Amino acid sequence: MPKVSLPQLPLSGLFAIVKPSGPTSMSVINDIKQLVGNSRLFVEADKLDKRGKGKIPTRGKRAREIVKIGQGGTLDPLADGVLVVGVGKGTKRLNEFLDCVKEYRTTALLGCETDTYDSEGKRVRVAPWRHVTKEAVESALNKFRGEIYQAPPIFSALKMEGRPLYEYARKGIPLPRPIEKRKVTVHSLEILEWKGSDHDFRWPEKEFTSDEKKAMEKALEGVEENPIIKDEIESSEGNESPTAFVLSMKVSGGTYVRSIVHDLGHAVGSTAHVVTLTRSRQGRFALEPAHDSEDKGCISWDIFSHAAQSEGDVDEDGWTQWEREVINCMEIVEGSKPQAAP
Repeated sequence: MPKVSLPQLPLSGLFAIVKPSGPTSMSVINDIKQLVGNSRLFVEADKLDKRGKGKIPTRGKRAREIVKIGQGGTLDPLADGVLVVGVGKGTKRLNEFLDCVKEYRTTALLGCETDTYDSEGKRVRVAPWRHVTKEAVESALNKFRGEIYQAPPIFSALKMEGRPLYEYARKGIPLPRPIEKRKVTVHSLEILEWKGSDHDFRWPEKEFTSDEKKAMEKALEGVEENPIIKDEIESSEGNESPTAFVLSMKVSGGTYVRSIVHDLGHAVGSTAHVVTLTRSRQGRFALEPAHDSEDKGCISWDIFSHAAQSEGDVDEDGWTQWEREVINCMEIVEGSKPQAAP
């Protein structure tokens, strides 16, 4: 079997994976680390021989000594799509993906507001939705294009005077000042698909208790006049599902997609939350790379999940399937792509 020219190794670089919906970004990175930390692509051969293959610690000094790995912009557990991974000196390049242009596809479900602005959270309140037409949404989208100012969700980890925002909301502590809005740029924003009621999405079953609503009202007292959180029940007409629609958008770094959907719901006289979210592009890494461009594709998560169970056979150059996929998709930061030895 042909051998790899070892002087070219180990490598540092950047590649992107297709994160699945469900796990956190950190758990995905930790799973990849188990493979990367046991691969001669990224770890010196003599260190591998001396240490032997085995479970890689995910935290602490020893974990960093074995291999450095990180990601260039967290995706929520609900979200799937492009997640940029940096290995070795590639981790020093990850910051450029925080502020880069990103593209998303998201499904919005009308009539229900949640504390997290997505389907992972609890129902805060419900509102009428049957009056909302596709034309009304298209008209309202104009307010969200170009440079806009966004307030992050009150149930977020952002801190105000040393305390996470979600703590004010949960404990009923009045906000000392309004949540600071951030300027972001929405380069494009369009309805990709109008699903209407033809879908299987449902509002979350968990609801805010009366005490939780009172706590949130208390938290908002310092920044809103007479805040009241209550349901506006719409007369039911059969088992018709609330309207859903898919948006596509191209946005600057730091844009809250969930906030766009939440605010859009209010703009059309209803409420809304995110039920699906896909990051289709992060900088030059894309789910569907453009032809004749410098775009790079992404590696399916199945490649890594299968390798975690069994790395399988190696190819004629001595690489497993997941290693070969990384070689083909990686942007080398240090070293050159390994070639089969003569």
